[in-house]
Amino acid sequence: MFKIMLADDEGIMIDSLKFLITKEFGDEVEIEYAKTGRNVIELAEAFRPDIAIMDIQMPGINGIEAMREIRKNDENVVFIVLSAYDKFDYAAQAIELGALEYLTKPMEKTKMVAALKKAMAKVNSEKKRRSDDLLVKEKLETVIPLLESGFLYRLLTREYDENDVQNYRTLLDFPSENAFILVLFSGDEREGNRLTNTIGTGIRLQRYHREIREIIKLFFNHAVGMTIGNEIVVLVPYSDEHFDYNGRIDAITKAREMARKLHERTDTVFRVGIGGAGPLRRAVESYMSATKALRLTTNTVAHADDISAESVQERDYPSDAEGRFYDEAERGRYDAASAAAKEIFVWMTGLDLMDARLKAVEMALKADECVYRAGGARVSLSEQHDYLPSLMRTDSPEALWNWLDARILAACANAQNRRVTHSDDVIDEAKAYINANYTKGITLEDVSREVNISPYYFSRIFKEASGENFIDYLTNLRIERAKLLLSTTNHSMKVICAMVGYSDPNYFSKSFKKNVGVTPTEYREG
Repeated sequence: MFKIMLADDEGIMIDSLKFLITKEFGDEVEIEYAKTGRNVIELAEAFRPDIAIMDIQMPGINGIEAMREIRKNDENVVFIVLSAYDKFDYAAQAIELGALEYLTKPMEKTKMVAALKKAMAKVNSEKKRRSDDLLVKEKLETVIPLLESGFLYRLLTREYDENDVQNYRTLLDFPSENAFILVLFSGDEREGNRLTNTIGTGIRLQRYHREIREIIKLFFNHAVGMTIGNEIVVLVPYSDEHFDYNGRIDAITKAREMARKLHERTDTVFRVGIGGAGPLRRAVESYMSATKALRLTTNTVAHADDISAESVQERDYPSDAEGRFYDEAERGRYDAASAAAKEIFVWMTGLDLMDARLKAVEMALKADECVYRAGGARVSLSEQHDYLPSLMRTDSPEALWNWLDARILAACANAQNRRVTHSDDVIDEAKAYINANYTKGITLEDVSREVNISPYYFSRIFKEASGENFIDYLTNLRIERAKLLLSTTNHSMKVICAMVGYSDPNYFSKSFKKNVGVTPTEYREG
């Protein structure tokens, strides 16, 4: 159904157009008309026509001015101008306003019918485009929350590389390399720094997830994670690696208003922790500082920098360097871990010797624990037993640093040794599985499941160990087996194709030629 509006001050012209359009298009159209410029504008607002046939000269507001007013409120209406004046300036103005056709009176039926068919095609095309846009938007509304949750998961579990981060930033239009974490906890009531009935609240709020997400994005319009239990995590971009005073106040003000609106909508108490700002790779530290801020206060909103500001020592402490130190240690990167620890050590020189020793042993023990959690060997109590006595024998900053640096070297070596051993075992097991199953349609996910590690991590260590990615290794294996079968058997190409794991003979032939330089037939004949 096309809605067509007629605008002409001549009754006979209105009647002629109605007769022509009804005869030509029948039930496909709905027709309304007006005879003055003002009435045309009012009718357009109420009727919302798809197509408007406009006369230039009408009482009061002329046709061009009426078109200009209609266009302000409706970008999609298609204009056909019908005028007794064959003047260039009128035609130019009409075209500027998007007129599809400029026809002169007396009306030629064939030209008018052709113009209407052209206009109808344009309307249909525009409706399809809008429908496709809505479909894409609808799909994005489903996909984007999954991407945002995936981005947060990768950052908080540290299961990513720089390419992953850049891909997520591009897909989500995340504007900064620095960010902070916002943590929302919910419950029925607040008792000190605790919330009551957190499990029941988490279950109840599942039905509000979409609305909660929308409210959060009114204040912090970026990556919002899924509701897990009574907790929601939000990643918010920031312009710098550290909060300045105004930035901290702005975040707190927004978070308070957000918590109030969430309470109004869900009748649930929310507490919000705001972590420190820093590079995306330090998202875990921001998350930990956000939750710590809530534990140490009874406020509805708690900012990590406010908590650390309670102590001059803590305010000056290089927390970013500490995060990098533990991150690099668990990855076995001694040079980077030692450099980060050196930044902390510079701060430690401002402490008295005993406090500096205690901080050093804390760093050593925590580094051992980080490496163990990342897959390294557990450092036994007997090995750690000498930490404090040997540390107490240090009597200068240089001796203290040498002690700490030796512990860092040992922790990184532990991480490296475990990683190499573990990777070699995994790769050997993976290759054995591939060699036994290459004739089937196996995938990266199948192999990673067999060796019981994530596809992402498996892909990385497989390439590091083999010098080629999984697909290239599998393809080369299949091609080598195919070459052997072509040389030593009389099997048909179709049979050989199936024997080496290809379901499509054409794809097999293309892959073979790409890797060998000739087709399977040419290889056999050669």
